[in-house]
Amino acid sequence: MTPVFGHGHLRLYLLSLLEESPKHGYELIQALGDRFGGTYIPSAGTIYPRLAKLEEEGLVSKAADGRKTVYSITDAGRAELMSREAELGGIEDEVSDSVRRIADEVRSSVNSAMKSLRADLAAAALDARAEARQSGRVPRNDPGSARVDSRVDSRVNLQQADVLLTNFRHEVRSELRSRVVTGDLASETVELLRSGLEELRVAVAASIRNPKK
Repeated sequence: MTPVFGHGHLRLYLLSLLEESPKHGYELIQALGDRFGGTYIPSAGTIYPRLAKLEEEGLVSKAADGRKTVYSITDAGRAELMSREAELGGIEDEVSDSVRRIADEVRSSVNSAMKSLRADLAAAALDARAEARQSGRVPRNDPGSARVDSRVDSRVNLQQADVLLTNFRHEVRSELRSRVVTGDLASETVELLRSGLEELRVAVAASIRNPKK
C-alpha cells in the first residue's frame, strides 16, 4: 500500500489533533482512523515514537491520567502549527487524496480476489461432477446425474452469491468512508442505499421462492 503521509506530515497532523483537545495515544489512533474512514489505522509503533519526538522538541507535554498517558499541545506546539498553517491545509488535501487512493487499492484487491475465487469455484464444480460420475455412484446416463449436477450448481451459485455480496459491501463501504472524510456523505445517499437494498432483497426473495425452470 502506498504511503499515506508525506515526510514529516504525520507529526504536524498529530499536533493539529492535539490542538483540538488533549488525547492519549489510543484516542489519537482512533482520531486518525476516523479521519480516514477506517481505511487507514496507524499502529502504536507509528504513533508513540512521534509523540516522544514531539515531547523531546517541547511541542507536546504528557501527564499521567490513571493508567493512561495524556498528551497536550504546548505553546511552542501552537506556534509551530501557526507558522505552518498553509502546509497543514495541504496535508488535509493529502489526507483526502490518500483516502481515495486507499479505497481504490482496496477495491482492486477485492476484485482480484473475486476473479480468483470464481476460477476456483468453476474448477471445483468440474471436479465434483467428474468425481460423481467416475465413482460409479451416478452413471453418466442415469437420470439421477441431473440431480447431482443441480446440487453442485446450487452450491457453486451460493458461493458466487457470497462473493458478490462481499464485493458489493467492500466497494460501497470504501466509497462511503471516503465521502465521510471530505464531508460529502449526504443522508439522501444513505436513504438510496436503504431503499435500493430493500427493493433488491424483495426481488431476490421472490426469485428464490419462484425460480424459473
